[in-house]
Amino acid sequence: MNNIIKSHTGRSRTATLEDVAKEAGLSPMTVSRALNNPKVVRPATIARVMEAVSATGYIPNMLAGGLATSRTKLIAVVVPQINNNMFVDTVQAISDELAARGYHMLLCIVGYEPEAETEIVATLLSRRPDGIVLTGIHHTSELKRIILNATIPVVEIWDLTPTPIDMLIGFSHEKVGNAIGEYFTAKGFTRFGFICASDRRAVVRKNGAISVLQRNPAHNIKEVIVSRPANMEVGRSALKQLLREGERFDAIICSSDTLAQGAIMEAESQGLRVPDDFSVIGFADLNFAAHNRPAITTVSVDKWELGIRAADMLADKIEGVPVGEPIVDMGYRLVIRESA
Repeated sequence: MNNIIKSHTGRSRTATLEDVAKEAGLSPMTVSRALNNPKVVRPATIARVMEAVSATGYIPNMLAGGLATSRTKLIAVVVPQINNNMFVDTVQAISDELAARGYHMLLCIVGYEPEAETEIVATLLSRRPDGIVLTGIHHTSELKRIILNATIPVVEIWDLTPTPIDMLIGFSHEKVGNAIGEYFTAKGFTRFGFICASDRRAVVRKNGAISVLQRNPAHNIKEVIVSRPANMEVGRSALKQLLREGERFDAIICSSDTLAQGAIMEAESQGLRVPDDFSVIGFADLNFAAHNRPAITTVSVDKWELGIRAADMLADKIEGVPVGEPIVDMGYRLVIRESA
């Protein structure tokens, strides 16, 4: 079905809101409400309107509606990468929840360079989004200035600070690292290897763990910082590097489950057993972690719930609904499995 219909002159023209109203037997105002503010329209009426939209091939002009209401129903979601499974559940949850509330998501991949994020967000604002979701809390001063001047709601995710741009939902990466360090200290381990991605949040977790481990001067700590994307191949290569000089470890601490999985594979290829020869821990509790052999000990964050709550915070503020707490700490959970 296309949205071209015949006019009384015999010429083809684009279907209009009035055509939908005529097809549905409703007023144009009711059709407009059903399309732009469905929460105030009865479900039966919405169904009738959608049938008429399908019959006429009408394509709503979201820009025109946005200009009339100062809304575009568009939300920009900015993440560093999409080939990192850590962000997939959160992005999907944001998309689903925004769609349920009548918004459309524009997903933007910006990498890990703050300047690239600034440039892309500046371009995004020309599309007049109703709100923006940003990953992390470390942005250029220029980006903060641009967003503040735009005066639109912003939610930062996946991090924690008492001074967000606007609203924030996340967790403390430093405390995650602290918890890992305390777990292995309690086990009496003394020799530690770190396989850590080079992004800021991974480094904060690593440093959080090291700050705990260094309380005991007898602890021996080696680390390898790996390039992105931090996939299984990189995890294998990093463990090979740590073991190259015959170094022995009690625990290998990885900044992601994917790196941990790669480390476990490399250990097996070298005839080593996890956790008998050394323990391995990851981060994020990705969907394969519990099913790996050995199952991967990790730190879990409710990535799906984080996305839903981020979307709701943003939509509430756009719609003038009071936001209870502008800063939400989702916390984390250490998940003990076979690998550690």
